[in-house]
Amino acid sequence: MNVRNLGISFVAVLAALGAWWIVSLSGAVSSLFLPTPAAVWNAFMEIMQDGYKGSPLIIHIGQSLKRLALAFAIALLTAIPLGLLSGYFAKVRAFVDPFIEFYRPLPPLAYYTLLVLWLGIGDSSKVALLALAAFAPLYLSVVSGVSKVPRDRINGARSLGAKDWDIFAHVIFPSTLPDLFTGIRTSIGMTYTTLVAAEMVAAVSGMGWLVLDASKFLRSDIIFAGIILMGLIAILIDASIRWLEHNRVPWKGKE
Repeated sequence: MNVRNLGISFVAVLAALGAWWIVSLSGAVSSLFLPTPAAVWNAFMEIMQDGYKGSPLIIHIGQSLKRLALAFAIALLTAIPLGLLSGYFAKVRAFVDPFIEFYRPLPPLAYYTLLVLWLGIGDSSKVALLALAAFAPLYLSVVSGVSKVPRDRINGARSLGAKDWDIFAHVIFPSTLPDLFTGIRTSIGMTYTTLVAAEMVAAVSGMGWLVLDASKFLRSDIIFAGIILMGLIAILIDASIRWLEHNRVPWKGKE
């Protein structure tokens, strides 16, 4: 993003904050529904200094990120190899696709109750739910990436004596990286959304639980602080992925 576009984004954020400040101070909306920016900042400083319900804020953030990292690692280790195989071998795709297409449209919370019955209300069921939420979009992006690899590229490598493993490692996988990173960004967004929902259903820690618990006591200032914090963390995660993509796939958009 160039400097001019960054300036436009900055002005847009300032305009939104200004509108929030004006509306909240005007009294047109009750502070219960729309606290002032100052009240939200004070609530943020309160939970930063004193924690929430006996746990420091960093613990709640750490619990959420730990669940997210474990689930996404599982999705990466399973979706990428299976996506490569399904994209290359039609029979593998024919075997796997019915299961993917069955559960992919289902809302994650629809089958979360089953995971809770099977794995309990602890982190195991949450990690399993998040891994399932991350798996489908990541798998489909890898399959799509493999299907875009020109056959001439594969045949050229094969004519030079490359074996199947060499073709996967040095031709197919590098060629799928642009689609893979797009899938990672989509998948991490789905997982992050599901994380908050899972913590709202059955948890005693995490950012989602913090927001839900604050709602029980009508602490809209803490609710706003938690939502803004979750949004900022999501932006940082996405920016990190885009930075990694820029460094590992510099040819994207230049082919």
